Amino acid sequence: MEGFQYFPQTDQDIQAMLERIGVKSLDDLYADVPQDFIFQGEYDLPSAMTEQEVRQFFQELADRNPRQTVFAGAGAYDHYTPAVIPYITSRSEFQTAYTPYQCEISQGTLRYIFEFQSMICTLTGMDVSNASMYDGPTAAAEAVRMSVAQARKKNTVLVSNTLMPNVRAVIDTYARYAGIEIVEIAQEGGQTSASSLESLLAGGQVAGVVVPLTNRFGIIENLEGFADMIHAAKAVMTVYCDPSTLAVLKTPAEWGADIAVGDGQTLGIPLCYGGPYVGFMATSRELMRKMPGRIVGETRDGEGRRAFVLTLQAREQHIRREKATSNICSNQSLMALWVTVYLSLMGPKGLKQVNDICYQRSHFLMQNLLETGLFKEAFPGAPFIKEFALKPLIPPRYIQEKLQEHGIFGALQTPEGYTTFAVTEMRTKEQIFELIKALKG
Repeated sequence: MEGFQYFPQTDQDIQAMLERIGVKSLDDLYADVPQDFIFQGEYDLPSAMTEQEVRQFFQELADRNPRQTVFAGAGAYDHYTPAVIPYITSRSEFQTAYTPYQCEISQGTLRYIFEFQSMICTLTGMDVSNASMYDGPTAAAEAVRMSVAQARKKNTVLVSNTLMPNVRAVIDTYARYAGIEIVEIAQEGGQTSASSLESLLAGGQVAGVVVPLTNRFGIIENLEGFADMIHAAKAVMTVYCDPSTLAVLKTPAEWGADIAVGDGQTLGIPLCYGGPYVGFMATSRELMRKMPGRIVGETRDGEGRRAFVLTLQAREQHIRREKATSNICSNQSLMALWVTVYLSLMGPKGLKQVNDICYQRSHFLMQNLLETGLFKEAFPGAPFIKEFALKPLIPPRYIQEKLQEHGIFGALQTPEGYTTFAVTEMRTKEQIFELIKALKG
């Protein structure tokens, strides 16, 4: 064991353990493994480095990542993160991944989860929220399973063509292995087609419907009449939404939704090359016992003080998977804390201000892009807050290459051949002018 000073076992400890199990050496533990599968050479391991050298090594790796100004969206947006959030979430009181079953010693964790749930309910207008989920796409997939569980004998779920592609892909994967049939609702003018929805519901075998509030083109959808049609067919209505926009838009509850899902990334979580993010799910009181994951409730302790506990679902809901709606147990509650701190700092006024800035700057960019003569409107008059689609008059790859030459990431291409741009409060007018200048060149 010489050279392994961080291993707690001494040579004598190891020899005693080997004797106890009846073998002479560590190699004897692999006696059943065929020799052809055992590596016989020397491991190509780098030599030891000092702390300074390790930091420099990883800094050089990080420097190889391109740093571009983000004018892209597609479900992940470059919003500002207040500096206090990383500090609060890094405190030792919050850094634990274990499910807080022991409420007597988990009041801090349970309280911030309760606050997270309360804030999600406020944003969505729904009755109850769970303690967060892995991300937005898996939350949507779980809503699909909930719809089928609620309908019992029906296993068809309708999904809008205007849903984000990554959300649709995860739904398809979950459905494939759960025996659920997914049928697509057509789009019309960049929005979910009401006539297509009506005709698909006519068959009477639909368990649920998933539609976006803000779709993959950035358009704010008009869901008027959808809930009446869906509920008349005895199906469950799920709305996928961007929670940051709910500060200024009609809530899923106001649209008549039974389930609201989405990704909390827009609530101050950095892009960070794809994660970690945090999903949310909120539902009506009638469906709360079908909801996967954990729910934290408020109660009183033996002395009458306010306290928090896991409620409604027994521990077996998470362990006996064959009888549970879902097998989600642990969640990224650290990211739920991140979102909770962000919402408490921003408040209703701050969230509205963010949306106002996004609206003004995204519309400013759109107008300037149209004036370059390189684009036409894809959906004239369609309402949007921070993301929009245009019809390019030259191949999109040329636009992307020109932007990347200037350190700008944007002009994402849709399957229809449109290009999308997103503008958040992080983008300055100078950066917008730089993008326009790059394309005019």
